[in-house]
Amino acid sequence: MEPVATDETSNQTKPAGPTRRARRRMTGKERREQLLDIGRRLFAERGFEGTSVEEIAAKAGVSKPVVYEHFGGKEGLYAVVVDREMRQLLDMVTDGLTAGHPRELLEQAAFALLDYIDQYTDGFRILVRDSPVAQSTGTFASLISDIATQVEDILGHEFKARGFDPKLAPLYAQALVGMVALTGQWWLNVRRPKKAEVAAHLVNLAWHGLDGLEQKPRLIGHRRS
Repeated sequence: MEPVATDETSNQTKPAGPTRRARRRMTGKERREQLLDIGRRLFAERGFEGTSVEEIAAKAGVSKPVVYEHFGGKEGLYAVVVDREMRQLLDMVTDGLTAGHPRELLEQAAFALLDYIDQYTDGFRILVRDSPVAQSTGTFASLISDIATQVEDILGHEFKARGFDPKLAPLYAQALVGMVALTGQWWLNVRRPKKAEVAAHLVNLAWHGLDGLEQKPRLIGHRRS
């Protein structure tokens, strides 16, 4: 009769069963989003030229053909990332412009861009680089033009009410939005002074002009931070 194995012997000799549940395989949609997130981080950190398909694939734990399958290559992935960021910023500007005093509308426009820089820093770093992709994916300059279009009607109405030529509204819209955008690029790295103070000084310059600058500009809207 064969000897009966003890508990200790049994524990040592019986084959080990699965210790953890097998990792669920990503769906195509989940994999696409993962690649977009990884690409976004790398493009923001290293730029388009400094990012490779090999590194994107390695970070995602997949082979290079998977990246090509979803986006056709690095250019396709970059184009989708840029398009998403442009739409995000435009949506924030459009949603931020609500009815109010014209000066408050300027505050809202300034806050919209500064909020985007604050909340979507990687995206802004990507947008401020001109796109190297051959197809039309947009550049920061074209994005600024799109945002300026959002405020042209508002300025045109105010110009007409005050006796100014409303045909000049597009020029002033470009100037105002461009001023905020370039200041935002500078503020992206220094982050001083605080966002509300930056917005106040931008509106101070735009509203009063150099001759009428307030020494301590204040915000008249509900935003304080």
